[in-house]
Amino acid sequence: MVSSKRTAFFISDGTGITSETLGRSLLAQFDSIEFAQVTIPYVDSIDAANQAVIRINKQADQDGIEPVIFDTIVDAEIRDILSSSRGILVDVFGSFLRPLEKALGVNSSYSVGKSHSIVDDQSYKIRIDAVHFALDNDDGARTRHYDQADVILIGVSRSGKTPTCLYLALQFGIRAANYPLTDDDLDDLRLPKALQIHRHKLFGLSIDPDRLAAIREERKSNSKYASINQCTQEVRGAEALYHRYNLPYINSTHASIEEISTKIISEAGLNRRLA
Repeated sequence: MVSSKRTAFFISDGTGITSETLGRSLLAQFDSIEFAQVTIPYVDSIDAANQAVIRINKQADQDGIEPVIFDTIVDAEIRDILSSSRGILVDVFGSFLRPLEKALGVNSSYSVGKSHSIVDDQSYKIRIDAVHFALDNDDGARTRHYDQADVILIGVSRSGKTPTCLYLALQFGIRAANYPLTDDDLDDLRLPKALQIHRHKLFGLSIDPDRLAAIREERKSNSKYASINQCTQEVRGAEALYHRYNLPYINSTHASIEEISTKIISEAGLNRRLA
């Protein structure tokens, strides 16, 4: 009988972001199993590898079944140590690097931490500048720099504009500003004056009213701001505004920040400054 609960380890010689991202994507295909997820970053020495093995084996004893291990370790000696554990090892890099080496006719450099190192100063500068732009142009606080924006997200308060802008900046170097739609904007269904000249850059976010009410309730409980009637009115008004001006928009209710950002890039035809 297949266990409905398992432990999954994400092990890396760097931050663990790559092993987490790929591992979780694979685990998501097995929705009948509940995974307890454990990340062990910076396994870049013999001692760290041995400590990881002890932890894996202890977990195997507690669970009574082998944990699944996703690793992005490039050092052969450290990988050999991990393979001695009582876990099922999934070699994330090896699965892709070896076929690539064969196809390209050259060997990989097998550099520790390479996937998340700063490749060049220019890419790093683009990323930081984009993040600063998102912060400086958050929530409609400033509009005079909208001419420098790649995209301007609009939507009602708490519909996901700020985190999406920061993700677009950090991951892709995209300059994203955001502007909150208020009752005044929605009453007459007209774009705010500050947005009219930048209409071609606008992208709307919507959200289910009940989800919006739950989010706002955490911020301001028992308020008109968080009431289901207010949230319903604002969401309907925002979507009516999008339709009136033929603006692209997506519903953020059941989408992750990654999914929202990817859809915006695709539908708005944005150019990624970072690969």
